[in-house]
Amino acid sequence: MRRLAVLSFHTSPLVQPGVGDSGGMNVYVRELVSALAQAGVSCDVYTRAWSDDLAPEVLVEPGFRVLHVDAGPRSDVAKEELAGLVPDFTDGVVDHIRRSGDVDAIHANYWLSGVAGHIAKHRLSLPLVSTFHTLARVKAEAALAEPGGQPRATAEAEVIACSDAILANGEEEAEELRRHYDAPPQRIEVVPPGVDHAFFSPGDRDGARAALGWAEPGRISAVGGRRAAQHPVLLFVGRIQPLKGLDVAVATLAELDRGDAELVVVGGPSGAEGNAELARVHELAADLGVARQVRFVEPQPHHLLSTWYRAADVVLVPSRSESFGLVALEAAACGRPVVAAAVGGLRTVVDHGHTGFLVEDRHPRAYAARVVDILDDAGLAARLGTAAATRAGGYTWSTTAARLRRLYADLAARQLVQC
Repeated sequence: MRRLAVLSFHTSPLVQPGVGDSGGMNVYVRELVSALAQAGVSCDVYTRAWSDDLAPEVLVEPGFRVLHVDAGPRSDVAKEELAGLVPDFTDGVVDHIRRSGDVDAIHANYWLSGVAGHIAKHRLSLPLVSTFHTLARVKAEAALAEPGGQPRATAEAEVIACSDAILANGEEEAEELRRHYDAPPQRIEVVPPGVDHAFFSPGDRDGARAALGWAEPGRISAVGGRRAAQHPVLLFVGRIQPLKGLDVAVATLAELDRGDAELVVVGGPSGAEGNAELARVHELAADLGVARQVRFVEPQPHHLLSTWYRAADVVLVPSRSESFGLVALEAAACGRPVVAAAVGGLRTVVDHGHTGFLVEDRHPRAYAARVVDILDDAGLAARLGTAAATRAGGYTWSTTAARLRRLYADLAARQLVQC
């Protein structure tokens, strides 16, 4: 492999996750490309220029650069309007690749990048690898249909039909690709993402709370002169939008009926419904009498999230749909039990009863019952946390990069799939 073109049209790996539409996909692109660069695969990440302050090219590290492509106004654009900017973005990507002349493959992330990658594949005669992160027909099945969902689903089907390889984060996503899009099984590659264990690793809960400035007045200790707060803490990390199920987390807190328990929410509103969802969650918390027990924290730099995970007793991931669940994996790597929805990739990340618990329905009472199991049994909590960290140890970005490096090189030597 000489160089890989990575398309990330609607969100940049330079943007902090949890801000706007930036989330797990940002982490995926940034961490994967960094691991590929360290493995000797030079990568250009193409993303839409969204601000006048952006340099045309940003070198993140040797072998990893971000290229800002002009496509539409240099400002934030509503997600539902982005599809109209794909042609200009595609032209910019194709022109740059033609000038550089050393690209061996294209890796597109999300359906908008997939559309651009499909066109670029034919113009440049390069193999196309597609990662979708979310799928329109899967979201519709979870009653999360978006405006323009049918055109998106049609576009996804066209990209899948012509991709030389379709990446799935786990067997659940592979099955969704086959069931909803008739994806050819021989072209589906199950390659799970990783976690950066240099940052996400087990640590002392009280030490983490002290580092965050949580304390109980009047209790003295050697850590900062005060003892870390001992109250039960549930943690939710993610963008605030209907998909992520923050309302279920708030209702779970209420079901506990414990005045000393707290729900910490790290993340901000995302997408067209984000602000409305945040207002709805605030109203729900007030109606349930737990508004004072919910703490909202602005999005944090990704590498600092480990302290928040370690400070928690339980991490809640009540998503209505999830292709993988990086939050669940990161929490596990920090040795924290996860109580998650039994959907998508979360079924793979969480080993029910061994590293955490999966909840089959969306009733907060079912989540609360599992949280109580963990809070009331220190031995169980310790066993789950230890097993979670051990299991998460098998997920590394270097392993993911090594598998994809071989795949890219293999595809570059094959005859291209034709529409």
